Amino acid sequence: MDVERGVREILGEALELPPQRLAELGRDSALLGAIPELDSMGVLSVIHLLEERFGFIIDDEEIDGTTFATLGTLVDFVAHKLGG
Repeated sequence: MDVERGVREILGEALELPPQRLAELGRDSALLGAIPELDSMGVLSVIHLLEERFGFIIDDEEIDGTTFATLGTLVDFVAHKLGG
């Protein structure tokens, strides 16, 4: 699975974002603080779906504001967790 595509799908599902809004996101697009739906519950939902879909566990210590800063930082985090 293409990591970026998978992360976009998860963001769309967890935050109930319409496809047009997802399509507008580039790697440098801000997430945390820029997408109102990405509140604390939204972050938890995204983390849960990332773990479920990609088959890894995210420890609390691994997550901070920079992980969700942009689409690119989130994609890079997932790629790293997958060993890439």
